Amino acid sequence: MKWFEGGVTSPAGFRAGAVRTGLKKEGMDLTVVECPNTASSAALFTQNAVKAAPVLVSQENLKASNGRIRAVVINSGNANACNGPRGLQDARRVVGESAALLDEDPERVLVASTGVIGRPLDVDRVLAGLGALIPELSDSREAGMMASRAIMTTDTVPKEAAISLDAGGGEIRIAGMAKGAGMIHPNLATMICVITTDARIDPPDLEGITRRAAENSFNMVTIDNDTSTNDMLLVMASGAGNSPRIEEDSGPGSLFEEALTRLCMRLARGLISDAEGASKCFEVEVRGAASLEDARLAARAIAGSNLVKSAIFGCDPNWGRIVAAAGYSGAGVDPDALGVSLVTEGGERMEWVRDGCQISEEKNEEARSFLAKEAFTIVVDLGLGDHGARAWGCDLSYEYVRINSEYTS
Repeated sequence: MKWFEGGVTSPAGFRAGAVRTGLKKEGMDLTVVECPNTASSAALFTQNAVKAAPVLVSQENLKASNGRIRAVVINSGNANACNGPRGLQDARRVVGESAALLDEDPERVLVASTGVIGRPLDVDRVLAGLGALIPELSDSREAGMMASRAIMTTDTVPKEAAISLDAGGGEIRIAGMAKGAGMIHPNLATMICVITTDARIDPPDLEGITRRAAENSFNMVTIDNDTSTNDMLLVMASGAGNSPRIEEDSGPGSLFEEALTRLCMRLARGLISDAEGASKCFEVEVRGAASLEDARLAARAIAGSNLVKSAIFGCDPNWGRIVAAAGYSGAGVDPDALGVSLVTEGGERMEWVRDGCQISEEKNEEARSFLAKEAFTIVVDLGLGDHGARAWGCDLSYEYVRINSEYTS
């Protein structure tokens, strides 16, 4: 497997583009990613009970098309959430106009929105933008880069990643773009992510692989314990590459799943790196759990704890908050078996807690220097088994409060 510089237009069989419609105060805010020959597609959506109109419409269309999607239309600057019947009508108008311009069945078009909740979408701006955008879709690298910028809201940088692999005699490319910097929590995040690949794979196989890849990546990052109304992860496979057909339970299928998971992890960590107001990113590695589910529960709880995140922001060596989060996570925990260590990106390691107790008072001062770094890993050993999991988080800063206290003004 090999990383390369690329985006959603890098795999064969995809076009994209972006324009400015005025939904945001500045910058491009409407993008389309298209597979002219339709793509085998799989998607995961927010588990929030309050789902935005675009989520509901896309869920309907994905099912109606049996996972064969031509295009996805994404606007930023407005979530089109909590707008009642008008929201659904507007989302369907966007789908209908896109389908007409593409000469395609409406059920083969998905739609996504991101931005402020509870404000009606200026759908006329979107429709006008589609008229200018769709005829100019391109498979160029520039078009992919424009698309990644057009989906940004409070993001400060675009998030793209691309990887290639040899799966049984032919190259497969997988590439993606994601947005999200706040309202990020397991069960997706406040994110919209579109991943493209030229692999030959049927929708049912792609769905299983996508679900597992998300479970180990996007569902293991947290910024603020908030799950949005608009989350969507979409994977589209054009089949335009020269590799053999990928099946879920096969050798090539396992390689493809590993590559897709790596790509999702890189994009997910990009969300954390660009988190609203964050000054530090950290990884939580849980070891010694009695089950994989216990490991995930503990890792998510520690990464998502506001008290842990606040302590990290202030370089406060309060390891009690770490073990307390493990204790309320729902995972099996023996207080007398717990161990905690800190590890830098360069591999420097400090054992902090052993058998549930602090090793020495002097370790707290040493811990401050670890917590002051921009990136590090908290390793928690539950001492109860052989299972492990990783989660990613960031500190909670004054700047996060400022950004979110001014979001709609």
